[in-house]
Amino acid sequence: MNTRTLGNTGLRVSVLSFGASSLGSVFRNIDEKEGIKTVHYCLDNGINFIDVSPYYGQTKAEIVLGKALKTIPRSRYILASKIGQYAEGEFDFSAKRTLQSFEESCMRLNVEYIDLLQCHDIEFADLNQVANETLPALKRLKDAGKIGHIGITGLPLKIFKSLIDRVEPGLVETILSFCHYELNDTSLESTLPYFKQNNIGVINASPTGMGLLTERGAPQWHPASKEIRLGCQKAVDYCKAKGINITKAAIQFSISNPDITTTLVSSANPENMKNNILYANGPIDQAVINEVLSILKPIHNHNFTRGRLENQDPLIS
Repeated sequence: MNTRTLGNTGLRVSVLSFGASSLGSVFRNIDEKEGIKTVHYCLDNGINFIDVSPYYGQTKAEIVLGKALKTIPRSRYILASKIGQYAEGEFDFSAKRTLQSFEESCMRLNVEYIDLLQCHDIEFADLNQVANETLPALKRLKDAGKIGHIGITGLPLKIFKSLIDRVEPGLVETILSFCHYELNDTSLESTLPYFKQNNIGVINASPTGMGLLTERGAPQWHPASKEIRLGCQKAVDYCKAKGINITKAAIQFSISNPDITTTLVSSANPENMKNNILYANGPIDQAVINEVLSILKPIHNHNFTRGRLENQDPLIS
């Protein structure tokens, strides 16, 4: 699988990566052995970057991933985890909890070193606290050689520049954005020049819009408006009628932008990940992608947001 360098970190990561949230049974109850088999399949077939969080399944994802990694040489994978979010509505970005969370994640993951540690969903935080307390705590871990690099994650796009501009250059090395570079929403493009200028690696997630661009459809809890749901459903129905695999189109579209280092996909089913890897390695059918983009044009960049009021993006509809 093709790889790209993650910003200024020096890490070469696969263009398609494994999002381990599925190991926490956040989408469906999983069979632990199947989840472990999925991780091994990914590592054996070109994926080298894994992203997880203590929040996923309230530590279950880290525990299952730790079991999967126990027999894998540490040099074979690049590991990212997170701090700051621990259960639904439970956030703690204090320095004390940040340092404690790192130690707990290492125990669950059976590692002594985490390549990338990220502040999770900072739209729910006071960004001044993240700048003045959380990130300095992560810097101490980095200086001590316990983590390799520091990142931030979230849904609203405005939070990234807002936080990065408050701290010393180079402190934030990566961002993780989701639902903003996919067939129906490419708004992440507007911030890519800023990240490139600041040598910040870009991690994209949810190429299917958290289920919007799948035949199964978005889950009930999905924050998308009725208009976005209906617009995406039109594209799904069109693809189904034409024999087009919309998931394949979604993944190939998302990994095609060279300024986005990697795109995370999540499934605890090895067969699903086998297909996702085949899509990533296969030739892109630009004509198919153009057809789907045309159908989605009426809702292009229509969005949803969340977090503290001052951190929310303006809604476009």
